[in-house]
Amino acid sequence: MFVLLSIIFCCFVYLISVKLLYNRFKKLWPVLLNNVSLSPCTKKDLNVLSTYDRYDFNSRNSEKDNLHTLNDNRVLIVTAHPDDECMFFAPTILKLVESNALVHLLCLSSGNYYNQGDQRKKELVDSCAVLGIPANRVTIIDNKELPDDPKADWSTALISALILTHIRAHAIHLVLTFDEGGVSGHVNHIAIHKAFRYLVSVGRIPEDCQVLCLHTISIFRKYLSVLELPISWFLPSSFYCVIGPEEYRRAKEAMLRHRSQLLWFRRLYLLFSRYMFINTFRAITVETKNVKIY
Repeated sequence: MFVLLSIIFCCFVYLISVKLLYNRFKKLWPVLLNNVSLSPCTKKDLNVLSTYDRYDFNSRNSEKDNLHTLNDNRVLIVTAHPDDECMFFAPTILKLVESNALVHLLCLSSGNYYNQGDQRKKELVDSCAVLGIPANRVTIIDNKELPDDPKADWSTALISALILTHIRAHAIHLVLTFDEGGVSGHVNHIAIHKAFRYLVSVGRIPEDCQVLCLHTISIFRKYLSVLELPISWFLPSSFYCVIGPEEYRRAKEAMLRHRSQLLWFRRLYLLFSRYMFINTFRAITVETKNVKIY
């Protein structure tokens, strides 16, 4: 009986901690927006701090540095397939749109693996409308050299050119994309990260533009849903977003617009994935010797 009561008590305390951390995040959000406008030196310092430490650091410095928020900035989300935007980036998109950022989406394929490309392009536009991204800020690349295929090697040179053109054309200040794990391990996701590593390594990214990568986490953490929040809170990250119940309903509604993709396991994903509630990002890291161009 004692063991059972102890377990119940620990679960209760954990749930309370999730609620308290979410409330803390809502207070911290304006400061997090300011982070993307910090000087390169300061951002490097912030990257090695836990969320708790960054809160104290920014609270002391946000006023004296006279930082501005994202409402005058342009943000680009770079994905590989229709549905990536809501399966992985929905918390971030919703929070940025809520903060009046101009969010653009660049999707590098039409998702034509099962010859459903035309349908999936329409679903993507509908999903983005739910998330708050208008159709005129959604760009879908339909190129035979970039097929939706887990066995296809996407050209780093081609991806890099497409991304750089988009950044320059829309004067992008912040880019959010996949890290080296691709979140789900999909090779098309990883190919995008390789392209960004190349662009950063050769100094092609404009100086006023940051590139942040969505953390790939363990399978255990990935399916803890919002209960994963205390873990992410105390781990280092450069930028993060957390959403509540109302925003989650919008993220879920966006995914439901992808009717062609609503298989049973994706419905479970909507319920249990941490990425439907929490996004954490880190600055891109580059080892030049490992960057290959083809």
